[in-house]
Amino acid sequence: MTRFTRRTFVAACMAVAGSTLPPLTQAAEAIKIGLVAALSGQSALAGEAITRGLTVAIDEINAKGGLLGGRKLVLVSRDDESNPAKGVIAARELIHKEKVAVIFGGNETPVSMAIVPLVNQAKMPFMNPWAAGTGITRNGAKPNYVFRVSAVDELVDKAMVQYAQKTFKSTKPGMILVNNPWGESNAKGLGAALAEKGLKAAGIEKFEGSDVDVVPQLNRLKAAGADTLLLVGNVGPAAQVVKSLDRMGWKVPIVSHWGPAGGRFTELGGPNAKNVHFVQTYSFFGNQSPVSERVIKELKAKYPSIKGPDDINAAVGVANAYDGMQLVAHAITQKGSIAADAIREGLEGIDRHEGLIKTYVKPFSPTVHDALSENDYVWAQFIGERILPVGMAK
Repeated sequence: MTRFTRRTFVAACMAVAGSTLPPLTQAAEAIKIGLVAALSGQSALAGEAITRGLTVAIDEINAKGGLLGGRKLVLVSRDDESNPAKGVIAARELIHKEKVAVIFGGNETPVSMAIVPLVNQAKMPFMNPWAAGTGITRNGAKPNYVFRVSAVDELVDKAMVQYAQKTFKSTKPGMILVNNPWGESNAKGLGAALAEKGLKAAGIEKFEGSDVDVVPQLNRLKAAGADTLLLVGNVGPAAQVVKSLDRMGWKVPIVSHWGPAGGRFTELGGPNAKNVHFVQTYSFFGNQSPVSERVIKELKAKYPSIKGPDDINAAVGVANAYDGMQLVAHAITQKGSIAADAIREGLEGIDRHEGLIKTYVKPFSPTVHDALSENDYVWAQFIGERILPVGMAK
């Protein structure tokens, strides 16, 4: 007779359980969507906006039954604190520990640029809903797993020069740029855009993200005869430029990249922050599409502080992230898989998608991974705490 020990009893119970309980089906497993963004610090509003856009899109998808036969989506977020090294650590954790299907990035180009080699090496789809550095998507990788629903420096730079000429009759603009990879990206783009117009910058000045006084650089641009400033910097640094101009008493038009839109710019920059005109990819003001009306309704229901368009902070983060998530879902559905190559090929093969920002027609291809063009940009300014299209100020 076989001796019935505690060990054999446990083994027998496990065998019975294994034979009687149904296995977990793939349909019950959540599909993890990763996010690496600034969720604290001066750019926290940008991270919050991206989170809200993703959350509304994920809620919509889940309410319709999820993807791949009922698999719900779940957002797994990590705070990069606007630090490239921390962004890489966060992305590595999402890839290897959390096993996410795709990663969304934040608003900081240096962070995204640091993550790009990692995701391409790991074959992890990376959707960028804000950071505009040209090299993020145009990174030379084949195949390339990095996509973007956002502005692109090279195109924004052309738009900035055109806007300065048209709006302020500028013939001798000066560049004032943050001294990091994002600033470098725009220095090249702005120089090329000016050359196309037969113009040359009055000067190129750079400042550190931690600088609290930019007067010396601005004085050099003023002495060189700059009639407009082309500004590139995120919330805090851009605010220091405006405050430095106030101290100088120099009233000069400012045409900016969209950095000021990512946080507490009016609070940090003071009353003249309203004079900065900056690019956006979307505005919830004006005539809205049925998709936009639905998203506004869902934002109001999800976030009680949102009563209307006035309360949708950093609207580009919301809109870009929402469309980016919906495009990823479209790709997954189209290919019937969350395998990395399937998502990449699915994104490259999208034929048409009714989005929030626009109707996307073949937004991506194997060689083009940017869904938006210069034709999708609008110009805006702060009126109080509101970001309004230029000309809509009341």
